[in-house]
This record gives sequence, structure tokens and C-alpha cells, in this order.
Amino acid sequence: MHASLLDILRCPFCGTTLSLVENDALTREGTRIDAGVLGCECCAFPIVAGIPVMMADETTQRALHALEAGSTEQALFGLLGLSDEDGRQERFRALIGQETSTYRNALEILCSDAESTYFLYRFTDPTFVTAEAILTAICQQRWPVQGRTLDLCGGSGHLTRVLTHLRDPEEVEEVEEVEEVEEVEGAEHGTSNSGTVLADLYFWKLWLAGRFTSPNSAPVCCDANHPLPFARGTFSTVVLADAFPYVWHKRLLAEEMMRLAGADGVVVMPHLHSALGDNFSAGDTLTPTAYQELFAPHHPRLFSDERMFENVIEHRVVDLSLDVSPEQLGTEAALTLVASTRTDLFRRFELPSGHEGTDESSEVRQGTLTVNPLYQVELLGESSILTLTFPTPEYEAEFGQCRRYLPDRITVEADLTGPISREKLGPDYEELRDRRVIIDAPLGYC
Repeated sequence: MHASLLDILRCPFCGTTLSLVENDALTREGTRIDAGVLGCECCAFPIVAGIPVMMADETTQRALHALEAGSTEQALFGLLGLSDEDGRQERFRALIGQETSTYRNALEILCSDAESTYFLYRFTDPTFVTAEAILTAICQQRWPVQGRTLDLCGGSGHLTRVLTHLRDPEEVEEVEEVEEVEEVEGAEHGTSNSGTVLADLYFWKLWLAGRFTSPNSAPVCCDANHPLPFARGTFSTVVLADAFPYVWHKRLLAEEMMRLAGADGVVVMPHLHSALGDNFSAGDTLTPTAYQELFAPHHPRLFSDERMFENVIEHRVVDLSLDVSPEQLGTEAALTLVASTRTDLFRRFELPSGHEGTDESSEVRQGTLTVNPLYQVELLGESSILTLTFPTPEYEAEFGQCRRYLPDRITVEADLTGPISREKLGPDYEELRDRRVIIDAPLGYC
């Protein structure tokens, strides 16, 4: 955690500012804080592995006690949900001690249900492809990303990584230099406005994001069923993808998102499950009318997910002038909501073509070209045969639309079992990237 995050953090219960408690639990190096305790006017919150945990449940309290007893490791294990009984603590120790550890390896230890499958293949599923395109389009208008951006309920940081990359690298570098030498003031008025924040309920997801998926973002562990632990008007863009139907206190959350976005900010909610359609793992859904009414003060517009996906795949276009009424959505399974008072946002955007510079291991991207993990690779001579292989029948049923851009079988005239470069792929590079056969993955992803 960077010390400047304190400028925007607020207690979710009393709303007051927080400060570091000077005690034996505090571990910091300059402006970076790895472990410690935050105090407000009503309670205390732990910082573990650089992640502030802005909750007051039993697990969080145990982490506080472990920190106070000088056991940072036990605080970490407790928040990760690792016990001695199943051997996962020892496996985790071995994992973090290896330079070659991967996101896939860590996911196997930290998550044992179907969500691990969802996360591993997240970068190329149809809902991600559409959400990434929407954010790319919106960020062509530079104003939404001039301030901080929030990926709320953002899991292990896949879309957070997109938001981080969409920021101007020169602007990010300038802000980071400023934050190293001075204290940023006035968060209530939006002047402490650098960086991308990832917020989620589950600590283990945030740990994965910080270690692998989105190391340049600022993770905050919090519960979206409660007031969010940030100052008013802190963010220029608030994103919540896929997760809103799983939050019970939707009215509170909608008000909180608008509070954080402020008068000129934008709220982006891709892939909202509709109560009028059929969805896998639907959650507690609402009708399109109900979603729209929740965000009424922020002038929300609704979009057909089916049309949005079609335009992205077939035409490389995001058309935010094509909003629809709840009646026009009918029984579509899902929709996208974009809310902003800025009318200039709602127009047609041509998605940028080409992937200049994305095959370089730069400090900005911290990524590498790799074969989409949905493919099995067989090397025959100097050619690679790639076969699309779904991890489970359930995954194929839910995300089978990826076949619109992922071929079932493809031959690439290159050895893809080792490091991949633009030069190695030659004239096929652009098509392989556009079809997501080859992806720009985080370092050590799989």
C-alpha cells in the first residue's frame, strides 16, 4: 500500500479519516506500507501484504490480533483462509518462495471451486471482451481517466489491469513522482486523483492481483454491502462488472457508486444480469427498469449486451449512442448500464487497431505474449497446432460464444512452446492477437 492511499480512505462505519498506528506491527519502506494497523475515531483495521482490510468481522479481528502479536504470517494465512489441516499453508510458503510461481499455481491453492476456472480463462471470455472494449472506448475521451479509477468487486484484477493500461503512462509516471515527494491533499475535492484502485470482499483475490494480475493497482479489501471506504468524489470512473446482482444492498451500493463518482464522473456496469432473462449463476437479479431507477440521479443509459458484443466482434465498434429502453431489451439475459451527466460520452467509438508495443516486457504493461490458456499446443516440426479445449462442459455452455473469435483448431508457423515475440509470429501477429489466440498476459500468469 502506498501511503498516499490514506488521503482517500475513510472508515466505512464512522466516515472519519484514517492514520497509521505507530506500533510493532508496522512494516514500511519509505512510502510503501506492507503491514500495520489503521485507526479512525471508532475502530482499527489491519494492513496485511500491503492490502488494507476495511472490515470488522471475526477474520479481520483475528488478523489484527496476529499483527499485534508480531505474527504477520498468521495474519496473512488467516485472511487467505489457509489452515494447517489441509497442507495449504506449506504449499503456499513453497509457492511464494519460488521465482517461477504462477497465477495458475497460486489459484489452485487459494481457490478450490469453479470460480478458479472462471478466473484463469477470464482474459478471453465474451463478457470480458465486451467490457474491455467499453472501457477502451470510454477512455478515448481522456477526462474519465484523468482522475482515479475504481474497479469495484473486481476479483483478482483482470479488468483492473485494463484500466491501468488505459491510463497515460507519462501521466502515471508524473503522478507517482509527485506522490513520492509530497503529501497529496484535498481528496474530498478530487485532487488526490492518481492511480487505479481495486476493491473486493475477498482478500485472496486481491493478493493474486497484487502479486500477478495488476501489480500497479492499489488493492482495498471491503464489503460492497456496506458504505464504501473512500472519500466523496474520489473517482472519475467507477466500474462494476458482473457482480452487482450478487450484492444484497443494491440501493446502498448504487448510492455509494454515485457518491464516489461525483457530479462529473462515470459509472460503468457491464454485463448486468436481467431478471427477465436466463443467466448462468444469475444471482439476485433486478429488471432493467429497476437497475435504471437505482442510478436515476446520474442519468443512466442502458445497452443491449447482445448488440454490444456483435458490434465489438464484427465491426470493432462501441456505439454508446445506441442506448435502449427497458422495453426494447425485453427478455435479453444481460445488459450494460453507463451513467454520466457528460452527454459527450454517448457517441460511437472506433476501437483502436494494432498492438504496438504490447509484446515488450515494459514497466508499464508488465506482461508477455502467451498462447491463450484455452488452447492445447502440439509442436509438429517448426509448426504449432493449437486446439481449443474447454476446461469443463459447464464452462463451454456459459462462454461458448468465444468461438466467434477463437478458432477450434489453428496452425501457426512458429514454435509456440517457448517465448513468443511479434517477430516470431510474423505476418500472422495482428490476426492472432485480434482473435485472442495469442494474448498479452501478466508476467507469470500460467
